[in-house]
Amino acid sequence: MTADLRRLIAGCNEELEQRNYAPFHIVKFNEIWDDLSDWCGLEGITLFSEEIGNRYCDETVGGHTLDTVANLLPDRHTLRAVRLLISLMEAGDFEFRSPRKEKLVFREQYREAYRHFLDFCRNAKDLSASTIESRKRHLYRFDKYLEGHGLTIEDLDLDAMEAFFATIGLDVNTIRYVRSCVRDFLRFMFDNGYLPKDYSPLVLKGTKKVKGKGTTLPTTYTEAEIKRVIAVVNRGTSIGKRDYVVILLAAEYGWRASDITRFNLSQIDWERNEITFTQYKTGNPVVFPLLASVGNAVIDYLRNGRPDGGDDVIIVSHMRSTLGKALHSPTIHSIVTRYFGEADIPNWRQKKHGPHALRHSLATNMLKKNVPMPLISTVLGHQSTETTKIYVGVDIGKLRECSLPIPAVTSLHYKNGGSL
Repeated sequence: MTADLRRLIAGCNEELEQRNYAPFHIVKFNEIWDDLSDWCGLEGITLFSEEIGNRYCDETVGGHTLDTVANLLPDRHTLRAVRLLISLMEAGDFEFRSPRKEKLVFREQYREAYRHFLDFCRNAKDLSASTIESRKRHLYRFDKYLEGHGLTIEDLDLDAMEAFFATIGLDVNTIRYVRSCVRDFLRFMFDNGYLPKDYSPLVLKGTKKVKGKGTTLPTTYTEAEIKRVIAVVNRGTSIGKRDYVVILLAAEYGWRASDITRFNLSQIDWERNEITFTQYKTGNPVVFPLLASVGNAVIDYLRNGRPDGGDDVIIVSHMRSTLGKALHSPTIHSIVTRYFGEADIPNWRQKKHGPHALRHSLATNMLKKNVPMPLISTVLGHQSTETTKIYVGVDIGKLRECSLPIPAVTSLHYKNGGSL
């Protein structure tokens, strides 16, 4: 379900006034809705949905349920303001309180098939817990869409399927992932007798270009640009020392934000100069050499910057209200974004500029130095070089090496300039 955000906000304001909410709360909610509107504008989002609201909360306060948001009044206000929009849009009324946990309950008609498919992903395909949870959320969105439109899977046609993907409202990479997930599920249902025919061909493999999102090629930066981002960090402050470690982990190792937030001392073997851990996203064990730059930055931060106590991780919050607590992945993105801006990289606002952009850049720059693809896959923690091959598309020089010579044209038509 989607709605025009401005009309939805106007409806919420009418409801707040009818219920005699205090002026302070109305002003506070509208400040948050203004920020949400600005965020949607920057993301090119025109229609509001629960997915969009959840994504906004994830990026700004670290979650979209009470159990995932820090126990801070501003964060809870943000969650409540967004939940008011969602509940009014979907139920025509304000929910009593924001949900503590997200309940993913599939329709009874297909509940057993969803459970069976997720078990198959876990046991037969050996997917990580985070990947299975991601698939579950996307399939839940698919199930809710069908329910909201009064459809069963047997009612699907190409137009209905494309209408579902049009509601996602995220970038092309996410849409492609959701397509793959739904396609796998529909094929599984047919193979296991849940459906009389295979509906997976209705899920087109290609993705329509999202306006303003450009191509599906990953954003990359040159080595010189990455060095500028690293150099601009002010290592004379406690927060600067922390941010310097964050930038190095993303730029030198290509770590994802989820692994940076979980980085702890137990993963470092100082005797063997190695860092060993299991990737959060894939569940793959990886080993990295402890680079001198990284090791010295960690020591400097621990001795001269990190606040005492808190969570058992290296990278922590310096805010008084959350002092020593582990950061959320969106905060890592914000840290990296800040230094892209301070480094004044050309056109950085028009490109992706989070830790994943540094990860893509590392792979691409390794490729330009003729590092073998299997070694790049090992550094990134990919299970297969097929996953890594997307980076080949960025190296124009390598693509030129693959081009075939154009044979000479012998046709009289072309020799005469194409005239009749």
